[in-house]
Amino acid sequence: MSIGSRKLAIVFACLSAIAFSAPPAFAENAFDRIVQKLRGNLGDEDIASSNGRIEAQNVDVAGKYPGRLTQVLAREGQTVEAGDVLATLDDRDIQAKLLAAKASVLQGKASKQQAEAAVSQAESALSLARSTYKRIEGLKASGHVSQAELDDATNTLKAAEASLAQARAQVSSGDALIAAAEANVEEIKVQLDDLTIRSPIRGRVEYRLHEPGEVIDAGTPVVTLLDLTDVYMNLYLPADVVGVLSINDEARMVLDPVPQYVIPARVTFIESQAQFTPKSVETHEERSQLVFRVKLTVPRDLLSQFEDRVKVGIRGVGFVRSDPAAVWPDDLQVKLPQ
Repeated sequence: MSIGSRKLAIVFACLSAIAFSAPPAFAENAFDRIVQKLRGNLGDEDIASSNGRIEAQNVDVAGKYPGRLTQVLAREGQTVEAGDVLATLDDRDIQAKLLAAKASVLQGKASKQQAEAAVSQAESALSLARSTYKRIEGLKASGHVSQAELDDATNTLKAAEASLAQARAQVSSGDALIAAAEANVEEIKVQLDDLTIRSPIRGRVEYRLHEPGEVIDAGTPVVTLLDLTDVYMNLYLPADVVGVLSINDEARMVLDPVPQYVIPARVTFIESQAQFTPKSVETHEERSQLVFRVKLTVPRDLLSQFEDRVKVGIRGVGFVRSDPAAVWPDDLQVKLPQ
């Protein structure tokens, strides 16, 4: 072999060594290297994985009635408790209606008092009519009065009985009017309370959608909350993996920004119908393959410890056991921040 040939062979040998020693193209950062290591160490028959992202349930908090916003107390990023006031609407019209309704209650009570007084008067008139009737009836039997006088006493007695019945009916009508007026007061109080928009859950304010002074329609969202008790990741897995999964199976998550931590999760939903993989999610299999959506949910007790670190949209990888009896490898043992 000539000297030139030897030099050319040495150059090719060096290039080959460099090529074989270079890292794979897809291991471009720390997260990729960790995930590549995990996938390399896990047997395909034991552990399955898919890319996903952290998601949480959004709650749009809206006003029940239209009106002008007087206050918006919620601040983006603020954590609020269930029942906390988020915003208030102008309540002057409802306050006026409440005063009118309370006046109707007082008017109903006054009418009832008048009806009760009429009952007392009718009872006295009835007592007198009965006494007169009995006296004239006795006189008629002894022949001291005429039949006409007895008839007059009878008519007077019947009229007194009718007047008493009418007065008692007015008392009942007064009770009904008072009940209706009081019910109207309670209804207006509910409307007044609904003008104060409160948080239905404990959560983080994601968006503040309107400002004081704006006029909104009924049902218009004012604030969007992030439910910190419902944080999850959706995976898209093939049928052979989904077929052995069960609700409440253990799962794991590894997130892009903190690949050194392994987050525990549970399988809380398995879709019953297959679908094509969404464009925003990639799996190891071909895109055209039908997959099933599987939801991994982070335990609530864990979320309560780290709720200030929950950030939706963060991407990562979810892992499930394709063999229910498989033991999680060391690289997927739970590891959380201290």
